[in-house]
Amino acid sequence: MKYLKIIISSLILISFSSPSFSIERDLGDGWCKDVRIHFFAGGAEGDGFAGIVQTGAENAIRDTGADAEILYSEWQSEIMIQQLRQAIGAGVDGIAMMGHPGDEAIMPLAEEANKAGILMMYQNVDVPSVRAKYGGGYVGANLATQGYALGQEAIRLFGFEAGDTAIVMVPTGDYSRAQREDNTRIAFEEHGMKVVVLDGTPEMATDPNSAIPVISAALAANPDAKILVHTGGQMLGNAETFAVAAGYGPNELLQIGFDTSPQVMSAFVNGYAHLTSDQQPFLQGYLPILSLCQMKVLGTGAINQDTGAGFVTTDNYESVMDLANAGLR
Repeated sequence: MKYLKIIISSLILISFSSPSFSIERDLGDGWCKDVRIHFFAGGAEGDGFAGIVQTGAENAIRDTGADAEILYSEWQSEIMIQQLRQAIGAGVDGIAMMGHPGDEAIMPLAEEANKAGILMMYQNVDVPSVRAKYGGGYVGANLATQGYALGQEAIRLFGFEAGDTAIVMVPTGDYSRAQREDNTRIAFEEHGMKVVVLDGTPEMATDPNSAIPVISAALAANPDAKILVHTGGQMLGNAETFAVAAGYGPNELLQIGFDTSPQVMSAFVNGYAHLTSDQQPFLQGYLPILSLCQMKVLGTGAINQDTGAGFVTTDNYESVMDLANAGLR
């Protein structure tokens, strides 16, 4: 017992006399200032979706001090590939790339970037085969899951029945991007609905008014259509213009789609938007910049974040309106 007391006393002494070490470290302002990044916002500067992505990226650049350039591609895959090639040639430290061109188109350039030691992140559209081979994280919604869920939610919310007609806009020329809207189509068809597919081209996202003739013609040819599904926030934000051009008043045609923006909020207020799936584009701007900075400066792994945040409806849109109108949601 005497020896046990001595041992315990020694352990207590050691416990209280052991020095303590602080491992806290303040990275300080501008901690990523030496990291050169090219960031893809996707569309045109300030458009309904790319504008929020841009805001997220600008906030990340300010917070980290990154030496970053924001690129705009008008949602054109060919332009994105050219810009990616140029970014690799410029020898930047990191690239945050929209995945719209798809695995096959990006793969050889991702290999070049990997050989050059350039870090990669991807946003908005995933390229799983590229990431599996050459690394990089993805910030964005799971497009196929998101699109199918939107279809199911519309069926539940609006009580569609077998035989009801839906018009679904699908960017048919690019399946990496099109799988979202195409899975909405699948959800409707599995429910027994009749689906009319329109080609939602990238040009329509840049200039939604260019879709007026196509949408008006489709509605005229399908007067029994109960719902129109749009390809993104730019198009859904133009819902009132589409309806009025085709002769519909408020709440006479259900219009749904993806994203939030000031324009989409206005469409909700005026009775022309009825459901949207929010994919938080601010995060798609902020997190890829943050991830590249962390990867380069701290040696961390890439951030992977599903930004799908659920549904905004006519019942709850007011809860996100302030942030959407501020270009943050």
